[in-house]
Amino acid sequence: MAPSTVAVEMLSPKEKNRLRKPVVEKMRRDRINSSIEQLKLLLEQEFARHQPNSKLEKADILEMAVSYLKHSKAFAAAAGPKSLHQDYSEGYSWCLQEAVQFLTLHAASDTQMKLLYHFQRPPAPTAPAKEPPTPGAAIHPTRSPAKAAAATSRQPACGLWRPW
Repeated sequence: MAPSTVAVEMLSPKEKNRLRKPVVEKMRRDRINSSIEQLKLLLEQEFARHQPNSKLEKADILEMAVSYLKHSKAFAAAAGPKSLHQDYSEGYSWCLQEAVQFLTLHAASDTQMKLLYHFQRPPAPTAPAKEPPTPGAAIHPTRSPAKAAAATSRQPACGLWRPW
């Protein structure tokens, strides 16, 4: 029988913790088991390739996930780094495809038709040596060059810029 709220209020903090600990521990184990099950579902093909028809233990699932991530990281490193221009172009193309797909799913208004027409025009030729712009680097008509430089310096110093 569960203790009533009146009885719980009369307990000391130590006794409350003793009652709460098993519940908190069960919630923690449930989170771990749920995450391991999600890993198992994500890496289902990898498991079938390495250990078909075997009951997987939690340790097996975690080991396979680590192995898969190491292999993926090594494969990505072997593929070679992309140039900023290539990465920018791929991101822009993906974003453009998503925008066009979204616009075609809804009833066509005049604005949507103008946007679709704009997106389907051939892109203006760009110089291949030109690097993609960094966020905040565009000079606004109301900003002085000094303010634009200050805004650019506040941006994160990561090497990749994503249009989304």
